Amino acid sequence: MDEMKKTINLLIVEDSAFMRKVLTDIFEDDSRIKVIGHARNGKEGIEKVLELKPDIVTMDIEMPIMNGIDALREIMKKAPLPVVMLSSHTAEGAEATIQALELGAVNFVQKPSSALMINPKALKEKLIDKILEASKAKLFHTIMKKSTTRKTVINQRSKTKQKKYTNYSGTLVAIGTSTGGPRALQHLLPEFPSSFPVPLLIVQHMPKGFTKSLANRLDSCSNISVKEAEDGEVIKKGCAYIAPGDYHLELKLSSKKELVISLTKGDEVSGHRPSVDVMFSSLSEFKDLNTIGVIMTGMGADGAKGLKSLKKIKESYVIAQDESSCVVFGMPKSAIQLGAVDEIVPLSEITGAILNKLEV
Repeated sequence: MDEMKKTINLLIVEDSAFMRKVLTDIFEDDSRIKVIGHARNGKEGIEKVLELKPDIVTMDIEMPIMNGIDALREIMKKAPLPVVMLSSHTAEGAEATIQALELGAVNFVQKPSSALMINPKALKEKLIDKILEASKAKLFHTIMKKSTTRKTVINQRSKTKQKKYTNYSGTLVAIGTSTGGPRALQHLLPEFPSSFPVPLLIVQHMPKGFTKSLANRLDSCSNISVKEAEDGEVIKKGCAYIAPGDYHLELKLSSKKELVISLTKGDEVSGHRPSVDVMFSSLSEFKDLNTIGVIMTGMGADGAKGLKSLKKIKESYVIAQDESSCVVFGMPKSAIQLGAVDEIVPLSEITGAILNKLEV
């Protein structure tokens, strides 16, 4: 059978009988996905994973006997496979979801908090997209063991430039990422020293209510400050600003000639808000701003066009994560194909590449 047409065998781990029925019905008419089993709690989920050997698991977080976090941890030890978490809209649910992504879950979908809030069409579209995406994803721990690719410099002219990128007032680092991003950022940001001399802007595709938990988790393990961006705040060196879910992140010049963050509710771009393209395009408007752009793991092409505009309008430097270390190679691949990338490096070398360009 053609690998691209292979049926995806799915295991649903969910304590609610009603939600198990809803989820099963969602996939009933899709020939690409076959539900091969159900489990009512995490303990049973582990047993079914070992017995049925599914391709992908959807995992509820809050369950009796064993919750989804503990089950995920065991599955990643005993039989690693792509897991998509089903998360609640609560603050506790957001924190647990970020923890699940750190433990190795590929992605997550927000689960309606009650039967009355279920929008079958919207839930179906999100779930099927996430399952298909997960079927193409690589597991993070496997990636880090196998990633041996060395950096590739594409633009030799950029390599030989001697321009220093250490003037904080005119330099920043901008990072765009999606699927696999939270775990990649957890690996990347803690490597920056507390003396990191410039601000960082980060767009991670994530819905409203989850980016604050992501920022808090990353801040707790990093030497630099990491926070959810706020509209109107002046960007500062040694601080990373993560775009809030459901808001585009752009830069504006204040009346005091300071670079400040502007959060907007413009139309979705490539199906995303926040959009990496919007951030990079915004930076391209500042002709005297030295930008080190970084495009990392993620599905789709968001960020490629923005990087291309950044490269056309002003001098900048773009680093792409290599295929061997990406959970999904879509976003970096699109930027590379568009000719918007100067250097390709594995995740383990991105921090070094940035510090080298900053000459710190």
